[in-house]
Amino acid sequence: MRILLSNDDGVLARGLQALERACDGIGEVSVVAPDREQSATSHSLTMHHPLRPVRLGERRWQVDGTPTDCVLLAVSALLADKPDVVISGVNHGPNMGEDVLYSGTVAAAMEGLALGIRSIAVSFAGSVLRADALLDDQIPHLSNLLRHVLALPDFPEGTLLNVNLPAVPADRIKGVKLTRLGRRVFSDSLTPMKDPWGRQIYWIGGGSVAWSGSEDSDFRAVHDGYVSVTPLHLDLTDRDRLDDAAKWWRPL
Repeated sequence: MRILLSNDDGVLARGLQALERACDGIGEVSVVAPDREQSATSHSLTMHHPLRPVRLGERRWQVDGTPTDCVLLAVSALLADKPDVVISGVNHGPNMGEDVLYSGTVAAAMEGLALGIRSIAVSFAGSVLRADALLDDQIPHLSNLLRHVLALPDFPEGTLLNVNLPAVPADRIKGVKLTRLGRRVFSDSLTPMKDPWGRQIYWIGGGSVAWSGSEDSDFRAVHDGYVSVTPLHLDLTDRDRLDDAAKWWRPL
């Protein structure tokens, strides 16, 4: 099996190293990842300057672009053969609820999906920088999960799997749950300040976050100590609203 790994935290990220270890023995691993932090870049492409991939070793490149750039470049130019699966992560922090709309980690997997490749996004629902030992402890568990998922005889076509690992020791993981997206609400995430010349600037980030969701939501599963696996797809059509259009839509 040919496995392409990417991420949005950069080619030197601890989470990517953990994912490489988890994939050891599953297949032939290639890494194409950004040369720096690219969190919250979503599914953006670099269109205003050329990309410069730098080969770091056998089947390993860094790219001065976004996670989406990395997967597109890997499949279209850098790899001799099309990968059988794209796995993105392990992200330094959760990607649940509305996070998936902003996440570069999920976007890299989405690009794999758009290119017709089975894709998986993996995130650690805690700070990897502050919980290295917890993630290392979970590597065998993650490896088993990936082996199981990739061996499924009917891996859903047109769907990526968004995996969130709970920030608990491996022996306290209660199992794996199939989930739906929960909801996330940020408070005070926009911080006004002044630059050194006294001009008004704003910093996006920080603040506090509140999670909510039904019993089968990703947030609830991770909160309760389960690995959350949420199927996602590219089609954003609200099919329920199409089906009940007679209730709310007036033809022109």
